[in-house]
Amino acid sequence: MALAIILGAFAGVAGFAPLLIGLRMTRKTASAGIAGSMLVLFLALFVSFVILVMTAVVCIALNRELGFPFVVAEVVALSTVAIAYGVGTVVRK
Repeated sequence: MALAIILGAFAGVAGFAPLLIGLRMTRKTASAGIAGSMLVLFLALFVSFVILVMTAVVCIALNRELGFPFVVAEVVALSTVAIAYGVGTVVRK
């Protein structure tokens, strides 16, 4: 079960990576307007969702009993990284 939790945490952090990339791309392409920025963020959110769902599906397909701890670790890791990023952004200003 510990391995499922560790792998779930890695999957949660990997699920945040597209969101971070999308935010950085949005800051660099300010000339694209609001629609372009929203499209980039929407695509980043979609990729993040695909990463999270597909890793959970693979975990459940391999071992059904470890699916719940994996998904909980995934959600906790994604939330923790997002909160840490938000707090870090506010503290730097």
